Amino acid sequence: MNSTPNARGTEEQLSEALEALAGQLHPAPDAFRTARGSWLRRERRRRLVLTVLITVVFALAVLIGLWVLNQAPSGSSAIFSHGHNPAAMVSSEPFRIP
Repeated sequence: MNSTPNARGTEEQLSEALEALAGQLHPAPDAFRTARGSWLRRERRRRLVLTVLITVVFALAVLIGLWVLNQAPSGSSAIFSHGHNPAAMVSSEPFRIP
């Protein structure tokens, strides 16, 4: 795939140069602690935002549901029709399959 015959030597030179550059770098003593603290703050903030968002959506759903139920005319029933009495639907006889 390499078109030049000296490509292998170029790769080795590049690898040596990068190793030398990496050898000159020294991380700060508390770099891991700083990075971990930053990550934990972002994680806490993400969880807090998600909790607030879920709470707001749930509260809006409850309020919209209550508003819709409140908009029904006062003479009608949202669950039972006018011809049915919920107390009359309860029977003391066991249910039998024909």
